[in-house]
Amino acid sequence: MGVMSPTKQPEGRSDRTVPAERVGARHVAIIMDGNGRWAKQRGMPRVFGHRAGVNALKRTVEGAPDLGVEWMTVFGFSTENWTRPAAEVAELMGILKNYLRSDLARMEREGVRLRVIGRRNGLDAEVLDIIAHAEARTRHNDRFHLQVAFNYGGRADIADAARRYAEAVVEGREDLKGFDEAGFERYLSTAHGPPPDLIVRTSGEQRISNFLLWEAAYAELVFQDVLWPDYGPEYLGAAIEEFRRRDRRYGGAEADGVLATG
Repeated sequence: MGVMSPTKQPEGRSDRTVPAERVGARHVAIIMDGNGRWAKQRGMPRVFGHRAGVNALKRTVEGAPDLGVEWMTVFGFSTENWTRPAAEVAELMGILKNYLRSDLARMEREGVRLRVIGRRNGLDAEVLDIIAHAEARTRHNDRFHLQVAFNYGGRADIADAARRYAEAVVEGREDLKGFDEAGFERYLSTAHGPPPDLIVRTSGEQRISNFLLWEAAYAELVFQDVLWPDYGPEYLGAAIEEFRRRDRRYGGAEADGVLATG
């Protein structure tokens, strides 16, 4: 299955300073979609797809540094996923706990720094303890940065950032006269890292589903027709090759003065 590209961009776009062929995707964000369909195709409950998806994540994280990726953000559980059946929600919580427990030693050994972004309210004490332990164990690593978006929504994160900024204004730590985009970004859960260069969604669906809405402003989007449990470095490599073929201008103008809008 190949890469499915989004709507074709205007001709002639190029990176502001470096030809696209030489630009790598330093930060790749992935919407890991298709676990349920993968299980259904095999006559199994959805939970088997989620469990198989964990192995796909491990394969992809292990192979990403060899493809030039330094940061990866994956969408594990959205703020909207609470509406799923209680048994499936419990299974997803258990999968996060098992993943952090089973893969923590490898991440620590191989220089992976783990962060979990998203709202902590609603998560039980055991999940919070495991997250805190995993983040503490890997906080000194810098070879590869893995962010797991869990109980996360792009709109929720922007709203939470606005509330934190407003609280800072009330407390005198911020001044509304100096309000700008860069200052606001410091209050997002992703403030410690670069914005994504590339956002990938698997399963053939072509939408970003409330993922990294602020940060995606100039990310390239690649949609791949592969279900997440079948994913691995070969598909990530194909997405990065598609990214390298893109011309990026970040809203700049064409060399001949023709206006570019993207």
